[in-house]
Amino acid sequence: MIRKIEKILLLSVFLIISVSVSAQEGAYGAYSPYSIFGIGDISKEGTAYNKSMGGIGLATRNNRYINYLNPAAVTARDTLSFMADFGLVQNNKMFAQGDLRSGNNTFNIYDFVMTFPIWRSSAFMVGLTPYSDVGYDFSSIEENPEIVGNIGNLSYDSYGTGSIYQAFVGAGATFWRRLSVGAELIYYFGNIDKITDMKYSDSSYRSLNSGNEISVNGVTGKFGLQYEQKLGGDVSMILGATYKLGTAMNGYSTSFKYANQSTITDTLNYSVDTLSKMGMRFADEIGLGISFKGGDKWSAEFNYLRSDWTNTGIDKTPGFSVIGNSIFSSTVSESYRAGFELTPNRNDIRSYFRRCSYRAGLYYDNSYYKMDGNSVSSMGLTFGVTLPIENDYRKYNGISLGVDIGQKSSVRNNMIRERYVMFVIGFNIHDIWFIKNQYN
Repeated sequence: MIRKIEKILLLSVFLIISVSVSAQEGAYGAYSPYSIFGIGDISKEGTAYNKSMGGIGLATRNNRYINYLNPAAVTARDTLSFMADFGLVQNNKMFAQGDLRSGNNTFNIYDFVMTFPIWRSSAFMVGLTPYSDVGYDFSSIEENPEIVGNIGNLSYDSYGTGSIYQAFVGAGATFWRRLSVGAELIYYFGNIDKITDMKYSDSSYRSLNSGNEISVNGVTGKFGLQYEQKLGGDVSMILGATYKLGTAMNGYSTSFKYANQSTITDTLNYSVDTLSKMGMRFADEIGLGISFKGGDKWSAEFNYLRSDWTNTGIDKTPGFSVIGNSIFSSTVSESYRAGFELTPNRNDIRSYFRRCSYRAGLYYDNSYYKMDGNSVSSMGLTFGVTLPIENDYRKYNGISLGVDIGQKSSVRNNMIRERYVMFVIGFNIHDIWFIKNQYN
């Protein structure tokens, strides 16, 4: 048993270190012009298993994969096994606004989660995932002929980087073989930098460097339940619900403005505001889901999530609110998700591809903010497959592959249209640990 633990942990550490080094070669954890607003783009949670089915999971009970979207789902597992999931994501985006076109590619880690049983029908999990990402870099030049004629060429460069992560521990238990409940303790932490440079071609003018350095941390909780009802034969219906508490955020936002000329730098403004004093909060979130499954062969699910950001103060806090000439305002975010999975025959000894699990899904999301009064929504289609890598029926090791093809916003009202193709890969690690040897 010790050797098994060492092998798995060493492999996990090696993967994390290797991919982390590679990921650091890129400047961004994610990239989107819309991430200039608020806390950036909020990540769609879940492993490759969830992501390849539109992001569903609130009513999912599957003992072969880790599903941390509902803490009650952690009990849907073998009572003798250790499970882990490690995922990577590669995102390709194309942007359009009027006659302008651009693109960007990013590669990064998106989660690491482990779970193991506690006692009988209860289980424990721990993990680390991104909560939101900031990544943008764009420039413009002054086109007013009167200004250019007086002071020469003037350019504006705006760029931002950073992420907020969530580390969580959770546990769940099942009662009467039908009702499962669970809870998570979540810790948010991370740093965000948003910077703008004004540069003059005439060296007699001082260039300006301004922006915000933001540090965020906070603690919240998430609760979930699932109820499974047999409908006849192998078919069953599962109802799921989650509620994540809204929480006040700690940390600070440092605003600065420097004037630079040659080797001389003058501080025009430097102030530090604490987020808690300004009343900034992360919104609460409620989620509802329903699924149907036919034994170990197929499943279908629909999820709805809602989060009200209107009274969180995020659109009034320095560093999160107005950027340039665009007006950022918080609103209610909603998400509609549906997914389907089919496994032809997990125990087929002749055809490998009949043992694979195939998935598809779709989603429609309204973001937690508006840009100049315009809603920012996204929609997409997802596809995926899990390739089993072990023939032992007691073990569910596999590699999950997924693709998300979608679009965010449109070119109407001078908005930026963002089209993307995102590839995800998840490593499903499973082993039988908690079994007593009958013979020495």
